[in-house]
Amino acid sequence: MGCGQRRALRIRMDRSRVEAIECYTSFVEALRILLLSIFAAIAYGVVHDQVTARVCVEYFTVGHPPVFHTQSPTLLGLGWGVLATWWVGLLLGVPLSLCARVGAAPPLGARDLLKAIGILLLTMAALALVAGVSGYGAAKAGWLVPPSGASERLPESRHAVFVADLCAHVASYAASLVGGLGLCTWAVIRRRRIASSPRHFTPA
Repeated sequence: MGCGQRRALRIRMDRSRVEAIECYTSFVEALRILLLSIFAAIAYGVVHDQVTARVCVEYFTVGHPPVFHTQSPTLLGLGWGVLATWWVGLLLGVPLSLCARVGAAPPLGARDLLKAIGILLLTMAALALVAGVSGYGAAKAGWLVPPSGASERLPESRHAVFVADLCAHVASYAASLVGGLGLCTWAVIRRRRIASSPRHFTPA
C-alpha cells in the first residue's frame, strides 16, 4: 500500500471516527431531552397531587384503584404523582426529542428547551387552578356531580371538592397534550429560524 493510499485510509478512518462521535453525542442529547421531559412531568405531577390530595383525599382513595394502601395525602400525592405522569413525559419526550434533533436544521439541546418546558408547566398549573375552582363552583351549583360509583361512596359534603380535583386533573392532562404538541411545533420553527439566521449556530 502506497503512501497516498495509507493517507486516504487514515482520512476515511478519521471521518468515520468523527461521524461516530457526532452520532453518539446526538443520541446522548436526545436522551437528555427525553429524561428532562419525564422528570418535568413527574415533578409537576408530584406537586400537583400534593395539592389535590389535600383538597380531597377521597379523589385518590375512592376515585383511584387501591394501589397505595394509605390515607396519607403526602404519600398518595407522591405515589400517584409519579405513577400517573412518568408515561406522559415519555410520550411527549419522544416526539420532542425527534423534533429537536432530527433533520438538517441546527439541533436543539435540552438546555434550549428548559425555558419553554417551564412556561408549559406554569401554564398547566394555571389552567388546573382555574378548572378546579370552576369545577368546585359548578358542583356547588349542582351542575356537576362526581362520576357514578364515586358519588355513592362519598358524603354529599365532599362532592364539590371531589369534582374540583377531577376538573383540575383533566385540565392538566389536556393542557399537557396540547402544550406538548405546541412545544414540538415550537422546536421545529425555532430550528428553521436558526437555520435561516446569518449567525453561526453551534450544535448542542
